[in-house]
Amino acid sequence: MGRPEPQRCENLMGLQISLGASSETGRRERNEDFFGAVTPENGLLERKGILVAIADGVSGNAGGREAAEYTVRSVLGDYYSTPETWGITQSLDRLLSAANRWLLAQKGGFSGMASTVSLLVLRDNRYTIAHVGDTRIYLKRGEDFRLLTTDHVWERPDLRHVLKRAVGLDQHLMVDYSEGELMEKDVFLLATDGVWEVLGQKRMHEILHLHENPERSAKVLVEEALASNGRDNATAQVLRIERLGEENLRGSLLEGADLPLPPRLKIGQRIDGYEVLEILHDSRETVLYKVREGSSRKNFVLKTLQPSMARDEKACSGLLVEEWLGKRIHSQYFPQVIPTKRHALYYVMTYHEGATLKDHIESGRHFTIAEAKQIGIRLAKGLAVLHRLNIIHRDIKPDNLHLGEDGKLRILDLGVALNPALNRGEQDANPGTPSYMAPERFEGGGATFACDLYGAGVTLYHLLTRKYPYGEIEPFQHPRFTDPVPPTRYRPDIPAWLEAVILKAVAKNPAARFESHEEFLLAMELGEQSAILPPPRTPAGSRLFVWQIAAALSILLNFFLLYLAGIG
Repeated sequence: MGRPEPQRCENLMGLQISLGASSETGRRERNEDFFGAVTPENGLLERKGILVAIADGVSGNAGGREAAEYTVRSVLGDYYSTPETWGITQSLDRLLSAANRWLLAQKGGFSGMASTVSLLVLRDNRYTIAHVGDTRIYLKRGEDFRLLTTDHVWERPDLRHVLKRAVGLDQHLMVDYSEGELMEKDVFLLATDGVWEVLGQKRMHEILHLHENPERSAKVLVEEALASNGRDNATAQVLRIERLGEENLRGSLLEGADLPLPPRLKIGQRIDGYEVLEILHDSRETVLYKVREGSSRKNFVLKTLQPSMARDEKACSGLLVEEWLGKRIHSQYFPQVIPTKRHALYYVMTYHEGATLKDHIESGRHFTIAEAKQIGIRLAKGLAVLHRLNIIHRDIKPDNLHLGEDGKLRILDLGVALNPALNRGEQDANPGTPSYMAPERFEGGGATFACDLYGAGVTLYHLLTRKYPYGEIEPFQHPRFTDPVPPTRYRPDIPAWLEAVILKAVAKNPAARFESHEEFLLAMELGEQSAILPPPRTPAGSRLFVWQIAAALSILLNFFLLYLAGIG
């Protein structure tokens, strides 16, 4: 039954709770309820929060207890190992789906393993709930006591105990998610039907009001449920918010929040043991230096903001976010962020000899079909790394793709990358480079993984033709997308399979594009053996109709202007 002892999370800087639990078999032969909690400390508390779980095995199936225990243990055991770039709901959804598949696979050994489950995650000053079945979560706030979950049971009186949803019941698991803000002295109750159905909401509220100690209130809830002729297992977990955590972008991000920006550095100057060798990039907001570390004599890249951005909190926060994301990407397709002791706001990453694809294009290099294919394959693999971490780059283009002298392709610049785990929304009107942005983003649609694949398609198109599929798009322009110009119009030696891949990647309709990085990668790797079909073009009649309307409007406008001139 999880942890029978009361738990208390003591963290001098973060969220603090008190927790108690009780579980009894009652009149049943065995206890098919299971519960547990993890109250981490320090960095894990800030990054992942406190996780509390309760489950009730479906008693009509052999293996109900095992299903409940497996579901709780697997989620509690694996939640803190999920990538920090995954949001809370994404992490829980992946883990519950995995538990569901495992339970379904065990049906050969049992007549069926299934369990309800209710999960509560507390982080900073917010809570998140994941729920399947008829275990319940309540919130007591002052004199208010309300139910936060919905029972997944049939509504007919004779079927009110028959579950519509449970882990291990169906191939497709539907989980309810909800979230809200925490307040000090909030009390949460997680209970199985052996408690809430017997006592009712009014009596449970009275008990929580009478007994402020979570351990005592959980014990009284269970004892009174069994004493009130309860025939089922009875389990209750009670937790109380003693102190809220601070809402922040992540604890680790705050480490550099108070650091000043370094002054403009000159070649030969030193900063924290790094000697400036060269200025690699110098824009309105950022500057990149090639530096050499004093003790190892190795070369690195130091990225910071222009001194004029010192009062721009958004830009400074953005640099810290970029560093945070970079530290969590461990792949040959990205520069690696180097931990360093610093006294100014910057970060350091590995340096690689070579040049960006834009540099190669501007130097007059013409890529062969074989070279473009290899670049497309490596780019797809790099995007796969990002997307598995739930990161959307939002600015895939030749400027941000580095071809090293070691032959490796690396994706640069996470300055506008989007990751739901950081709650960093579309702060800019439309971050990215217009000619590489998917059509739906000009209509107000949010960035998706498909938008990165669109940018990859435009990159390959431009790499081979020096043109854009829909023409070059200027900033603040609102383009109208028709059919993309086939790249063979500019370069006839492009094979049909590669043209089809590129046209599918840059289709104006998102539904006509590749669904995932895996599909895009397979098309690049196996396109010659298994060619795909390009998206269908707009029928000629429809295109002619559009041009006819445009011509008619133009004629009418000319007549109107002549009329005005005649009046004048």
